[in-house]
Amino acid sequence: MYINKVSHYLPSEVVGNEYFTELNNLSSEWIISRTGICERRKAGEGENTSSMAIEAVKLLLESSPYSKNEIDLIVGATYTPYDTIVSLAHAVQHYVGVPDIPVVSVSSACSSLINAIEVVQGYFALGKASKAIVVVSDHNTAYNNERDTVSGHLWGDGASALLLSKERLSDSDMYIQEVITGGAATSGKATEGVVLRPNERGVIMPHGRDVFQYACIYMPKVSQQVLERCGLTINDVDYLIPHQANHRISLNVINTLGIPEEKLISNIQRYGNTGCAGCAIALSENQDRFKKGDRIVVTVFGGGYSFGAMLIEV
Repeated sequence: MYINKVSHYLPSEVVGNEYFTELNNLSSEWIISRTGICERRKAGEGENTSSMAIEAVKLLLESSPYSKNEIDLIVGATYTPYDTIVSLAHAVQHYVGVPDIPVVSVSSACSSLINAIEVVQGYFALGKASKAIVVVSDHNTAYNNERDTVSGHLWGDGASALLLSKERLSDSDMYIQEVITGGAATSGKATEGVVLRPNERGVIMPHGRDVFQYACIYMPKVSQQVLERCGLTINDVDYLIPHQANHRISLNVINTLGIPEEKLISNIQRYGNTGCAGCAIALSENQDRFKKGDRIVVTVFGGGYSFGAMLIEV
């Protein structure tokens, strides 16, 4: 399975930490020390999860190596849908204009990117598709309670899209060597740690310490597993892209794995926690940084608890 192209979209509105200082009396220094976040993006009037996804796909198709009519699968991922009936993936299909193909939306909290890619892997393996769009988008600020002093300052909005093919189409394609996903809902306070119940108060994190601890356990663990399946070690990794939840979690993950900080790719400082889109946005932003032969581990953890990792070879 190969990544042919990757793109991303970020709203133009920037919300700095000073906004939360005025709103909740949280100093910028405190927010940075606890999370690493300096600013985040916020969807503007008229923007939503589906519209951001469409913008990312629009950018993706501008440089597609093949006709959009060859796309035979669309998988969308979000936990903050604009519409729970007309799913993210169906909104993208309507924009792309390719009829009568499999269209699926998944939600595994912030791990949804890897789950979406694994769904594509299954379709490819069964011979049911050969070229796919994966699109991830989260509109956290539509659900977030900004006055929540525990997690109100964490969230940002954004989207990313990937073109995937079963066969290599060019030398610039990135090879997805292995994918692993899993659920850890039997661990700790998995079903209470971070929740989004639309009929209640939006995104809340009543057990943030538990989320932190299990993220620091599962992201290194699944990263090791994905490497072991490929007969590789941490020394073979050129870059690590962890879920962009908290910079302290990312530092903990690389310390556990023994990866130097220069191999860590992070964008939470500028965008906040963009949910399941964060890792894909980071992959898109850093395309020019990667060179032939580089190995990239993308590792994720989300509410529920969900986890996953994939190994990419450039």
